[in-house]
Amino acid sequence: MTSLHTNPLFTRLADAERILVAGAGGGFDIYSGLPLALSLTHQGKEVHLANLSFSALAGLPVDDWAAPDLAVVTAESALHQSYFPERTLAQWLHRHGYPSTVYAFPQTGVLPLRAAYQALIARHRIDAVVLVDGGTDILMRGDEAGLGTPEEDLTSVAALAGLDGVPTRLVVSVGFGVDAYHGVNHVQVLENIAALERDGAYLGAFSIPRATREGALYLDAVAHAQRHTPERPSIVNGSIAAAVHGSFGDVRFTDRTRGGALFVNPLMSLYFAFDLPGLAARCLYLDRIEDTHLMRQVHSRIAEFRETIVARPPRRFPH
Repeated sequence: MTSLHTNPLFTRLADAERILVAGAGGGFDIYSGLPLALSLTHQGKEVHLANLSFSALAGLPVDDWAAPDLAVVTAESALHQSYFPERTLAQWLHRHGYPSTVYAFPQTGVLPLRAAYQALIARHRIDAVVLVDGGTDILMRGDEAGLGTPEEDLTSVAALAGLDGVPTRLVVSVGFGVDAYHGVNHVQVLENIAALERDGAYLGAFSIPRATREGALYLDAVAHAQRHTPERPSIVNGSIAAAVHGSFGDVRFTDRTRGGALFVNPLMSLYFAFDLPGLAARCLYLDRIEDTHLMRQVHSRIAEFRETIVARPPRRFPH
C-alpha cells in the first residue's frame, strides 16, 4: 500500500534499474510513452524504447537486426520509406542528447513477438516493462459493444503476460476518448477500469502537464514528428498533445481528421496505469490467440470469439 502523496506507478518502478518502455499498438504508440520514458531517464534509470511497428522493417539491412523479429532503429537507419516513426523518434532523441536507439517489432502473432521480447529483455537485462497504448482499446476485455483495433495491443499484452521472469510488467493508457472513432464506448472503458480496481490491478491516473520538463519535450517531439511525417501524422498523439496544450473541442491539426469532429479535452492527457498480468487475466479471448504466429491469425481468432458472445450494450454518459 502506498501513501496518497506518492504515485503507485513510479512506486512499482522504484527498484527497477533497467526499464523497457514499449508501444503496444504500432504506429506512433511509442510517442505516447515518451513523457514516462523521459521522466524515468531523468530519475537516473536506464531506459530502453521499443515499438510494435507499422513500418516496412523488411527493407532494413541484415546488420540492423539484433534477433529474429527485433530490428535496431537509430537516427542513421536507412530511410527506405517516408513513414518510419521509430526512425523519426530516434532522430529527435539524438538531437536532444538522449540514447537514441528505438527497437522495432514487425507485426506477428503472439509466439514470435514473445520471443523477440525475450531477446530484447536478455540483451539489456531488463527488470521492468511498461507497455504503452495511445488510446484505451487495450483495456477492452472482449465483450464490449466495440473493441476498437485490439489486434496489435492484445498481441503485445499476451506476449508479455507469458514472460513471468520479468519482475515488473505494467500497462499505461493515454488518450482517453480517441478510440471513439473506432467504436469504443468509453462508459464501458470506465466500467472496465472499475473492475480492474476491484481486482487490485488499477494503479491510478496522473496527467502530463505542459509546465513539466517531460511535458514540454513531449510537445516538441510530437511537433517534430508531424513535420517529418506530414502525409500521416499521428491523430492520437496530435490529440494528446493538443490536450496537453490546453486545447478543447474540435481541434484541427491535420487534414486526416476532415469529415469528423474531434473532442479534445483534459482527460486525453491522463495516464491510466495498470498491472499487466491483472489486465491480461480479464481478457476473455487471450487464450485463443496464445499460439498464433501471424497477425492475421490474431484477427481471425478475435473475430471467431466475437461470434460466440452477446456483447454488452453501449451506454451513454449520464451527465
